[in-house]
Amino acid sequence: MKEMKTDALWDHLHWLTVLAEQGSFTRAAERLDVSKAAMSQKIKELEEMAGVLLVQRTTRSVRLTSAGEKLVEELREPFARIEQSFFSVRDTAGPVRGLVRITAPVAFARQQLVPIIGEFLRDYPQVRLQLDVTDRIVSLSSEGFDLAIRHSDTLPETHVALPLCDTRTLLVASPAYLSIQGVPHTPQDLVQHNCLYYPRGVESPRWRFVTAADSEQVQVRIQGSFATNNSESIRDAALQGLGIAMLPDFSAREALKSGSLQQVLPEWQPVEAFAARLWIVRPWAAQVPRAVTIFTHWLRARFDR
Repeated sequence: MKEMKTDALWDHLHWLTVLAEQGSFTRAAERLDVSKAAMSQKIKELEEMAGVLLVQRTTRSVRLTSAGEKLVEELREPFARIEQSFFSVRDTAGPVRGLVRITAPVAFARQQLVPIIGEFLRDYPQVRLQLDVTDRIVSLSSEGFDLAIRHSDTLPETHVALPLCDTRTLLVASPAYLSIQGVPHTPQDLVQHNCLYYPRGVESPRWRFVTAADSEQVQVRIQGSFATNNSESIRDAALQGLGIAMLPDFSAREALKSGSLQQVLPEWQPVEAFAARLWIVRPWAAQVPRAVTIFTHWLRARFDR
């Protein structure tokens, strides 16, 4: 067995992991930008130092021995950590760069997030954003997302959650609908109206309200000809004059500004319909890519205006 200081082994060990990944000396040498002869010599030296055969060579391919497989398996995680640490340090120098994968609810993404993304990309031209628009609650870690925008009152304890902005639930309808069907003055008046709602289970839909002056809750059983699990679809139905809709404020904001929708029962606050806050959520990690941190700070500042 050849004696050599451990510090001199790093190249040999790394080259072995590349050889295992590539499956041939030729491809491994190309990956490392060295000659095939240098690659072969490095592995031979490592075997001499280990005192055991690590690679079985044939004319067409290479295969690790059981000792080689064991060594490579134990090396994968440390080398991955070394690589991650290097890229993390590199991130601190120079311009912010990298890919940020985000998932966000459909209505919020289309109406609030996408219209401002251009501002961020102009400020950070070497950052790339990949946005997955879905109302499905995705698994960030298993599906490879860096960030999620969540409209929820319950968040996973294993994640880091930062408040983005508070939200309100509003009751809205089109002026055309209200001119024909009349304006309700109390929650009880809603039983005479066509209500557009989220289906929640098999029970008859109920809307609940409180007033600013009184915390007592009023519950009304509503009925309507249209229900859907997407706030944009409910908003669009309200814009068509189909009925009175309960929406998160970010879904109704632009239509309220333009006057195509108007608020109904403004002195009554709907409760238990939508969450009261939007969050930025990310998986817990000891090291967070700089681009992810920068985008998180930028987005929170943008919504804090």
